[in-house]
Amino acid sequence: MATCWQGLWAYRSYLIVICLPIFLLPLPLIVQRKEAYCAYSIILMALFWCTEALPLAVTALFPIILFPLMGIMDASEVCIEYFKDTNVLFFGGLMVAITVEHWNLHKRIALCVLLIIGVRPALLILGFMVVTAFLSMWISNTATTAMMLPIAHAVLEQLHGSHKDVEGGNENPTFELQEASPQKEGAKLDNGQVIRTSSESKVQKTQEHLRLSQGLSLCICYSASIGGIATLTGTTPNLVLQGQVNSLFPQNGNVVNFASWFGFAFPTMVILLLLAWVWLQILFLGFNFRKNFGFGEGEEERKQAAFQVIKTQHKLLGPMSFAEKAVTILFIILVILWFTREPGFFQGWGNVAFADENGQSMASDGTVAIFISVIMFIVPSKIPGLTQFPEKPGKLKPPPALLTWKIVNEKMPWNIVILLGGGFALAKGSEKSGLSEWLGDKLTPLQHIPPPATALILCLLIATFTECTSNVATTTLFLPILASMAQAICLHPLYVMLPCTLAASLAFMLPVATPPNAIVFSFGGLKVSDMARAGFLLNIIGVLVITLAVNSWSIPIFHLDTFPTWAHSNTSQCLLSSPNSTTPGP
Repeated sequence: MATCWQGLWAYRSYLIVICLPIFLLPLPLIVQRKEAYCAYSIILMALFWCTEALPLAVTALFPIILFPLMGIMDASEVCIEYFKDTNVLFFGGLMVAITVEHWNLHKRIALCVLLIIGVRPALLILGFMVVTAFLSMWISNTATTAMMLPIAHAVLEQLHGSHKDVEGGNENPTFELQEASPQKEGAKLDNGQVIRTSSESKVQKTQEHLRLSQGLSLCICYSASIGGIATLTGTTPNLVLQGQVNSLFPQNGNVVNFASWFGFAFPTMVILLLLAWVWLQILFLGFNFRKNFGFGEGEEERKQAAFQVIKTQHKLLGPMSFAEKAVTILFIILVILWFTREPGFFQGWGNVAFADENGQSMASDGTVAIFISVIMFIVPSKIPGLTQFPEKPGKLKPPPALLTWKIVNEKMPWNIVILLGGGFALAKGSEKSGLSEWLGDKLTPLQHIPPPATALILCLLIATFTECTSNVATTTLFLPILASMAQAICLHPLYVMLPCTLAASLAFMLPVATPPNAIVFSFGGLKVSDMARAGFLLNIIGVLVITLAVNSWSIPIFHLDTFPTWAHSNTSQCLLSSPNSTTPGP
């Protein structure tokens, strides 16, 4: 019997892929309507995404097969959804991020900030959190975590009094804090590196160091997730929101763009980051703030050693190369163009120079990202000229460009591009089949619940769900449903879509919840219980901060206190005069 169960478990992915479609077949066979056909497709894809029986990107291709065969959408309509403007923005933004990462500019930024902040325990955690969050705003949170973690552990080794060779930073694959014990400390005593007066002192110092290591590791993965919410390209769920809004409400006037999102999400990120720092400091360093900020005695030598590690790492980078300077300038131009294209509170360059008949910018954030990316393929990585001649004549070669297609092909996560497209196809299919309208009608009783309570409950639901499944899959599944619900109860769609998008990034409790958590957990020194204990309260804090944001400064940015005319496109209920049709917000 045990062997039978082991065999079933070993082949579970195959069994799920074969059995689930058959198990769900009664739905489209009994209810022979387009809404049921679309519901069958969505439920099947949701279960495949949750179980990961197939790769996420492969499951995202299902609409290309199912929608045409079920008569929901024409194949050409479905395929268009897989490379919309939002996908182009994601693609262009990632090419810029890949260039920044390729020339090590992100590491230079990180080390410069750490040199300014210093290495006192509380400030060290804050420094790593600020650097990680800032980098995660622009490059992949996975790449940010993978870069910052070895630097953090190299600094920790010096704080612990170890004099191992840590100058290779990124080449430290692990940090064996979990093996710390009195015996291990005894070995250090034999080397004369750490002087202890008693075994009790050794254990205490080891425990303090272990807690600091745990806190520093968690602060990196948490701030990578938190930092990503600040910019539209920082994490994929933000782009899913923009794409879903543009797909479901084509007349929205580009309400979600880089500038409007930053105005809403950046203050949210800052508040959440500071509260996370306070919580992690209390949890892992205790309430002795004088000691946490490094005002104790006898620690100055170790702090100097740790600070020297950062200085050494910074010196190893050498002076800024021409490539780094060029990437920095292009990156700054990109951000400026994003902010000034169509900011909303004044006429941007898109409204002035490239406007349509309605005064809307014909260029998008994706246009800007691709423009800067193409320039990176053109600009050489070294100062052009023939100052250095080769040893053999006729062998002169120009320097490579800042970005080459080989680098893009190696580092571009093509699966996410497909996953994004699959989500947009699902949303369009829900609209075309009438499933969205049907769901909206069924959710009309929610109009009797105060909008702030609705937003809070939905945030908690999404934050719980995202611990077990991909945050992209979570937003892809929930946002069309939330949009339909908002239309049905005459509530601004963004009032529920914005907070739930941010809540999808609150994956703090489990190692499998997000790649940064998995990377930190793989380094050792952490148990699942440590991450769950720290992440549980941080999830609650995150939901409360997001609820505060959507009920305060987001209202004037997105005009959440009125039901917009562009949301009338898919429903007729809110055209009727009702007490909620003008001021549905908080």
